[in-house]
Amino acid sequence: WWQVALESKAPWPSGAMRERKEQERQSRVKGLDAVKSNIQAAKAVSRVLRTSLGPKGMDKLLQSPDGDIVITNDGATILDQMEVENQIGKLLVELSRSQDAEIGDGTTGVTVLAGALLEAAEPLLDRGVHPLRVAEGYEMACRVALSELERISTRFEWGEANAAELEPLVQTCATTLSSKIVGRHKRALAEMCVRAVLAVADRERGDVNLELIKVEGKAGGRLEDARLVRGIVLDKDMSHPQMPKHLTDVKIAILTCPFEPPKPKTKHKLDIDSVDKYEALRQAERAYFDAMVDACKSAGAGLVICQWGFDDEANHLLMARGLPAVRWVGGVELELLALATGARIVPRFEELTADKLGFAASVRELDFGTTRDRMLAIEGCPRSDALTLFLRAGNRMALEETKRSVHDAICVARNLVRDDRVVAGGGAPEIAASLAVEAASDRVEGVEQLAMRAFAEALEVVPRSLAENSGLAPIDALTAAKSRQLAEGNPRLGVDAMGVGTLDMQEQKVLETLAGKKQQLVLATQVCKMILKIDDVIKPSQYD
Repeated sequence: WWQVALESKAPWPSGAMRERKEQERQSRVKGLDAVKSNIQAAKAVSRVLRTSLGPKGMDKLLQSPDGDIVITNDGATILDQMEVENQIGKLLVELSRSQDAEIGDGTTGVTVLAGALLEAAEPLLDRGVHPLRVAEGYEMACRVALSELERISTRFEWGEANAAELEPLVQTCATTLSSKIVGRHKRALAEMCVRAVLAVADRERGDVNLELIKVEGKAGGRLEDARLVRGIVLDKDMSHPQMPKHLTDVKIAILTCPFEPPKPKTKHKLDIDSVDKYEALRQAERAYFDAMVDACKSAGAGLVICQWGFDDEANHLLMARGLPAVRWVGGVELELLALATGARIVPRFEELTADKLGFAASVRELDFGTTRDRMLAIEGCPRSDALTLFLRAGNRMALEETKRSVHDAICVARNLVRDDRVVAGGGAPEIAASLAVEAASDRVEGVEQLAMRAFAEALEVVPRSLAENSGLAPIDALTAAKSRQLAEGNPRLGVDAMGVGTLDMQEQKVLETLAGKKQQLVLATQVCKMILKIDDVIKPSQYD
């Protein structure tokens, strides 16, 4: 029997092992085939987003494994929710995330541009041009395109509150919102975003701390009901329904300690074998609660905001002693509250003193329709640069998309505080950069000239996609804008996607940030160079 057992555990025959190795070797992609395979994978991801580009781009419905639905045309969100298995596709996902992290907008455009650059490189590879020479030509073309973008950009001066001087900021934010679900109300939302960003902007450093701007919302209302709250809005309500719903000129205590008797940190057991002992335990707990409430009252607090919860007995005692409270508030919101109200976050009741309390001119509950949902608005704080953009939408999916849209607009306004240069939108800068690269390629010797022309051709994919998504004849719209730019020397002429009647994007008030456009070109070129230099795709157990 032991011979049978040993025979059953014998290794594979050498012939079967060789056959398995040969199959793995045949499935492995190397050389030019690997480059072309990678290009095809990148093109597949890029084509998914191409129809979402522009003011009339289409939305995507994404379903998660647990059944949640997301409807969006935001490039970063689409790629983040997609199940991308190919490693090159994951590179484009990371590309979109990098654009979102650095600029906050243009995630769709950078992915479409990267796919177009790789698609334009494919015919060159078929003609025998080495991938490294293509990558070098793309790098040269990118430098020409960046210098052309800087040449055609315009700088604007903006003051403290002059509406005329702030108009370019509003127009640029409105351009970002025009392709979103909130496009019909883009003007009002753009003005709110600009006011919020300028309220928290550090003019000396030329930067904006976006953490000071809280974006909150509630489903069930209309998009036009959105408003800018000079304070903090919490998705919480008073802990007891009989507590007051509106407080004025209130001092606020912010606690990170639980509103309950202390618990030993080791395992413990309490034996209660009589009514007297139980009554003594209840009195001891009541004494702890009384001491906690007394600590808050003696410090002068009129409202307690606690990071943790508390049981019904403590809640009833707080209501009976006339001390309103809010429980289960997140750590990030506590920090914002402390910043806005001037309070100090207190970890222990013993440390609560009057100088650690914050102040708010108004604390009130917001109710919505016939639902039981409540929110808390804390306004009139000493520090006015902690703000909340309070949004409304018809349902949860529309609300989440509105939040993403407003985030993009806030990032655009932040970028204008950093760099106040803008370019025309509507594909005009891509056409101008394409013409500049094409002209510069004639002065370059070698096969890099072909790569630069391919780069110029790839740039035209952006205006062509804008026209196609708007229902226009893409070739006619592109050639019309391109020929007029050449004839008139006007780099602001683009694709009239909205049917206004003029190709001048500045007249249409369609503006984009120079920083965003430059970042798109740089990131797309970098990822293309990276993909073109990959000549072998090695999977686990394929290292031979």
